Amino acid sequence: MTTSQSSARAWQRMLSGRRLDLLDPSPLDVEIADIAHGLARVARWNGQTHGDHAFSVAQHSLMVEEIFCRTNPSASPVDLMMALLHDAPEYVIGDMISPFKAVVGGGYKVVEKRLEAAVHLRFGLPPHPSRELKTRIKKADTVAAFFEATELAGFSIAEAKKFFGLPRGITSDMLAIEPMAATEAQARFLERFHALDALCPTGKMP
Repeated sequence: MTTSQSSARAWQRMLSGRRLDLLDPSPLDVEIADIAHGLARVARWNGQTHGDHAFSVAQHSLMVEEIFCRTNPSASPVDLMMALLHDAPEYVIGDMISPFKAVVGGGYKVVEKRLEAAVHLRFGLPPHPSRELKTRIKKADTVAAFFEATELAGFSIAEAKKFFGLPRGITSDMLAIEPMAATEAQARFLERFHALDALCPTGKMP
């Protein structure tokens, strides 16, 4: 390893004052205020959406949790929290569109998984969702992507159906899909987080 490589900064300073190491993230450096602030300012679809505001990852996360809740009526508060936080690492690494993720490969996934574990452990959750839960959250995520694609990102129904499938039992009028201002998305994300957090088992870090 060269001197420049060994001295390269691998942490990000958050507005809370925390310094989060991207390569070895500690749950103690994770704050929900930082997550909400960051996700509310990260744009889905690289910002290529209609509306006066970007459609943020915070708003997307709320929509995915809403879809997951509607399609999994027996889900536990922990399941719902994991759905809400399914894209939480993006408050640090941004929302990389799927085609580019495929180009980048495994390195991105390694960092993402470490950040996911740090976030989950900070809030008393298992480091990662089970395979079965991850599949159910992904289904809700795909339904959200269909409506985002057709309502905001200029996809035709036929094109979106090809990539995401046709949703069943969920219609766009059930969802808050009109892009919100960052401050509103941030506030709503925090509100939903705290509502679920109050229902989750104890064991959270102080």
